[in-house]
Formats: sequence, C-alpha cells, structure tokens
Amino acid sequence: MTDLDRLLVRRKLRSIVDALETLAEIRGLTLAEYLAHRISRKAAERLWQQMTEAAVDLNMHLLRVAHVKRPVDYHGSFTEAGRAGILPNDLARRLAPATGMRNRLVHEYDQIDDTIVHAAIGEACELFPEYVDAVERYLATA
Repeated sequence: MTDLDRLLVRRKLRSIVDALETLAEIRGLTLAEYLAHRISRKAAERLWQQMTEAAVDLNMHLLRVAHVKRPVDYHGSFTEAGRAGILPNDLARRLAPATGMRNRLVHEYDQIDDTIVHAAIGEACELFPEYVDAVERYLATA
C-alpha cells in the first residue's frame, strides 16, 4: 500500500502556485509585447511545462495512493484523476489538453506558435488555481 506523501503534494502545489504568480505577470502583456520579448516567451513556455509536470506528478501520486492503475500517458493522468474523484470531471477534461502543449514545448514537435502559447496563458491562469483548490479539497478528505 502506498501512503499519501503530503510533503510531496505540498511541494508540487507550491511549485504550481509559484509558476502561476510569475505567469500572471506575463499574462498582462499584449500579444505584440509578448512577441517582442523573447525572455517572456521562453519564461512562459518553461512555466507552462513546470505547472503541467507538477500537476501530472501529483495526479500520478494521488492515483497510486487511490490504487488506480497507472495511466498510459500524461493526458490520462488528468482524465483518470477525474474518474477517481480526485478532480472534478469537468476540470480534469479541461486540463488534460495542457499535456499536449507541454509535449510540444519539451519535444519541439513543431515550431512553437507563440500566438497559441500567449492565448493559453490566460487559460492556465484560470484552470491551474482551480486544480490547486481541487487537490486541497481532496487532501482534506484523504
């Protein structure tokens, strides 16, 4: 049996919150400002990657503790967390595509479309706080 590692969970949640705080600064940039500022673009990409990976790590840990079979991919970590009641299903469904962006950024599948990343910043700043809240609620019952 795997025990819930609350220190791990807290550390990952803190990582998400820290990334969100920095990403909020970039969110205020217009598209033209964002496109003109290479450091902001690279920071946004890295912050997106960090938040997504921290959330996936949390999902995998919480699924393991709940004795749910390990998902085959990062996307599945969100959908399975929804099915297992760790996350609200709707939130899990809306967050799962973040893993596709993470994969594109990490593996550079195609040239990064900065316009898409800029638009996704706002969505991340809305969804990831909901994720943090959902995990906190889950922890309160675990």
